[in-house]
Amino acid sequence: MKEKRYRHEYKYPLSHGQILLEDAKISAIAGIDAHAKDAGFYNIRSLYFDDYDNSCYMDNENGTDNREKYRIRIYNCSTEVIKLEVKQKYRGKTYKQSCRISLKQCRKLMQGEVPEKIEEGQQVLRKLAYLMETKLMQPKVIVDYDRVPYVYRQEDANVRVTFDKNIKAISDVDAFFEPDAGGRGILPLGQALMEVKFDDFLPDEVYTLLQLKGLQASTFSKYYLCRKFG
Repeated sequence: MKEKRYRHEYKYPLSHGQILLEDAKISAIAGIDAHAKDAGFYNIRSLYFDDYDNSCYMDNENGTDNREKYRIRIYNCSTEVIKLEVKQKYRGKTYKQSCRISLKQCRKLMQGEVPEKIEEGQQVLRKLAYLMETKLMQPKVIVDYDRVPYVYRQEDANVRVTFDKNIKAISDVDAFFEPDAGGRGILPLGQALMEVKFDDFLPDEVYTLLQLKGLQASTFSKYYLCRKFG
């Protein structure tokens, strides 16, 4: 059985000026993720689930350390690749499992129903189906944003620095695949979120360049804020 590999993840809400500064710094030593292509960014849209007691929401509210969230994720509103993910947080680190799902399965889940057929390799879907049956897990809110992603790989270091902009909540879960779904912004105008993710260690070069010691790390949760203000 494959051992779980947890990653470190730090989040920093930044002003527009701070974003421009940090972006210029990291672009000097890291490359833009290939998935961003010519635009330099891509859109991420996630449909989050929660149970009858809103346990995921309340875990964020109460700062519970050991928690998990289920979400369906697409990129640039495309139906070509649809992923179902479960993101677990334990002692400040994160672990993510995912599986591909079909458009038919996705639409079934959007309706709050368990798909008729679950393939052998769709373990995450099987877990979600169980929670839908036992804890009445249902789709709750769509989180939509644009991501500028940088990748830094040197020797044993594997670092991702991302800037998430235009974060908004979409309450109509039926609009998951609609490019013009609207939504409500959850941050003041011009603000964005920088995330720094790494495996075993953060190289001094990255830490020093970004001057992370001078920034205020946050327990920022897009899902929680989209539920609260969306």
